[in-house]
Amino acid sequence: MNGDHDAFADLATAAWAKLYGTAGLILGDDGATQEALQVALIRAWRDLPTLRDPARFDAWLYRLLVNVCRDEARKRQRGWQREIGLGGQEPMALADPFSRLADREELDRAFARLTPGQRTILILVYYRDLTVPEAAKVLRTPLGTAKSRLHRALEALRAAVAAERRPAAEQEMGA
Repeated sequence: MNGDHDAFADLATAAWAKLYGTAGLILGDDGATQEALQVALIRAWRDLPTLRDPARFDAWLYRLLVNVCRDEARKRQRGWQREIGLGGQEPMALADPFSRLADREELDRAFARLTPGQRTILILVYYRDLTVPEAAKVLRTPLGTAKSRLHRALEALRAAVAAERRPAAEQEMGA
């Protein structure tokens, strides 16, 4: 039993940063993120005997985490206020760092307008670099459903970015 505990601890420790980043992007609140991660890891330990394919541990763990995040988001039913993190990576140096910051803030506000489900598919595909079939497995949805959700989430993000730009453009015209 102790060997199982040690092996699980090693796997959980290796995946912790990515899991934390994923939960943080979905939930947008540090307290809720930590809570969701803890619940997911407890469920993973409890349900480990039900894992049929140990090679799929990471996908299985992401699926547990995403489900916990969905539950937490449903309970909270409030807006998303967290800045999108880069997972510990430093941003690339640009000639105009202020325009990058403005773009980042605009994207953060637009991302906050999305539903947790829309954020989830975008995070899995574009932040976690999962393929759409892998994201479909994590979400336990058919591939076609995952593709359609991704398409709708991208459209919603484009609309949210456009909505964020509209007031700025209207303010400039009025000045």
